[in-house]
Amino acid sequence: MKKRTPVSKIMTTDIISVNKTQSLKEVSEIIETKHIRHVPVTSGDEIIGMLSKTDLNKISFINTIEGDELTSSIYDYLTIEQVMTKNIATVQVNDMIYDVAKLLSRSDFHAVPVLEDEKQVGIVTSRDLIRYLVDQY
Repeated sequence: MKKRTPVSKIMTTDIISVNKTQSLKEVSEIIETKHIRHVPVTSGDEIIGMLSKTDLNKISFINTIEGDELTSSIYDYLTIEQVMTKNIATVQVNDMIYDVAKLLSRSDFHAVPVLEDEKQVGIVTSRDLIRYLVDQY
């Protein structure tokens, strides 16, 4: 197995991010239509958080009891900043896959933005790491 492979070899470069001013309903639609599970949240060019499908599921679980109308009102009541994970970890484009795997394996999150200096150039997820591992065998 290659031990010194940079994360740039497995990261997703087609980045879908959202702005903190967008609505939770918009973000939910993006996650569903793009078939993704994590989106970085930005303010200008700065990444200020991460919002996941799990985060949205946590606030909309009541939907199963009360119907779609309640979920919409919850999405209208809360902001992205109230729901997103703040103070997220990031990695650099030249960080090794091994180090990123260690970070994700010891954390409660499953995706990290990949930066080149301060600019986001990708995202790497647990799924990317598993695909990489499977390709090694």
